[in-house]
Amino acid sequence: MSGLLRHERARDGLGVPANWSPLRRTFESMSEMTSPPSLRDLYIDPSSAWAFIPPTLNSSHPNAATDVSEPVAQAYQWSTRPTRNSIFELSPSLDLSEPLGINPAQLFKSVLASALLQYTSTALVNPWEVGRLLLQVQWVPRDAGEPEAEDDYIVEEQEEPLSDSSDNDDTYFADPHTTGTAKRYPAPRPTDEQGYVIRRSVLEEGTRPEYIIPVGSVDGVWNMIKRVGRFRFEGWLALWKGLLTSTIAEMLSTSIQPSINQFLQSLFLPSMSPFHQPPVFLPIASHVLTGILISPLDLVRTRLIVQSFATRHRVYSGPIDALQKILRDEGGLKGIYLHPNLLIPTLLDSTIRPIVYFALPTIIASYFGTAHITEESHPLAWGCTELAASCIGLLVTLPIETIRRRLQVQVRGTAEPIKGCVELRPAPYNGVVDAFWHILTEERSDLPITPRRARRRNSKKDGQEEEKEDDEAESMWKHTGIGQLYRGLGTRLGASAIYFVLHLLLSREETDAGWVEI
Repeated sequence: MSGLLRHERARDGLGVPANWSPLRRTFESMSEMTSPPSLRDLYIDPSSAWAFIPPTLNSSHPNAATDVSEPVAQAYQWSTRPTRNSIFELSPSLDLSEPLGINPAQLFKSVLASALLQYTSTALVNPWEVGRLLLQVQWVPRDAGEPEAEDDYIVEEQEEPLSDSSDNDDTYFADPHTTGTAKRYPAPRPTDEQGYVIRRSVLEEGTRPEYIIPVGSVDGVWNMIKRVGRFRFEGWLALWKGLLTSTIAEMLSTSIQPSINQFLQSLFLPSMSPFHQPPVFLPIASHVLTGILISPLDLVRTRLIVQSFATRHRVYSGPIDALQKILRDEGGLKGIYLHPNLLIPTLLDSTIRPIVYFALPTIIASYFGTAHITEESHPLAWGCTELAASCIGLLVTLPIETIRRRLQVQVRGTAEPIKGCVELRPAPYNGVVDAFWHILTEERSDLPITPRRARRRNSKKDGQEEEKEDDEAESMWKHTGIGQLYRGLGTRLGASAIYFVLHLLLSREETDAGWVEI
């Protein structure tokens, strides 16, 4: 037994007995021949090793945690793609779902950046919005441009006593059958209660207010933009009227509509899977509710744009003043939301637009037998379908928008009438149908209007004066106001085409960007 213990103590670190020295030297020489010259290439950092199941500590060995002879591998953590930030992708590090809370400074910077971005984008398109809106509300009567009627004259005869004196040669050669001289002078023009001369035509220069742009002088949005910029009482800064109100309305619309849509989905379809497509009536209903909620801002924006930019002719000094005066003089919240002239056009406009956006592309695709195309599978075909739906939808949405703008300009109650920078209809409309009918029947669409004057010539046959009007070919658009319902159609079609091209280019860049980790 003692010999065995001595034999075990004689073993060294290699597990070889001490008296086996030849065998030990042979083993060491073989190890030196097979070992690599450096271990640097074979070194593996224990912290970078992957282990999908974390190692469990054995409680029976209390020193297992402190044993450094066997490195413990780290557990691999799956990394997921961060969720998109709802504030225009301006702050990807802002994760509102973190349990630790929200960083107020980061949130404030994101909201401020999104507000500046929205303000800048709205300022770029605001001149076109101003020009189109002024064309929509401008009243162009059918008799505008007709030859100006001559003033009525009063003929007054004055008797002169005959003189027996031969010194007066005029009485000597005068006709004895003439008893006096006749004088002609213009008859007095009819006036209103305040003593102002009543206008007989919208093209009269003498009776047109100084702050009104001459009617019929422009025929498109771009021409209206130039006319507003060069007009004495407007100027180039007038092209950005209502900019702040438009920015606030756009930000509220993009923020409220998704929230209402999610609320409706949770209310009507609480058990719907996120992989299923919700029915189309839910986003349409969310757009309708959003349009009704922000309709007062749209009313304020329209009146700020239409009113004169000159300080002494303004009715509203700003959006807050306009909202206060409308609430005070036009029936409060009930009048601003539930009046038929405001509620019915808002419902029509807010309903037809989302129907065109959500349902019409699918209907067009199914009509041509390509109902299976989607934005992901056929981006080009789907883009063409959306472009066609947008162009067809303008034929319905643009007249409704024009009628809505004209009804928004009309004041009610005890409110002071707006002094518009364009010609407005003197008599108010009685609703959507009445506005549609009067626009078609009492207005003309051939713009710009060239005024014609009556000219006189002497007839050789009877020696009497007769009037002859210019024999100009009249356009068929003079006898209908259908063109008034589609003011700004070319601008809208151009914007839809530009959006289609940009969307197509951006989608190609995203497709060709390469492999993206799922």
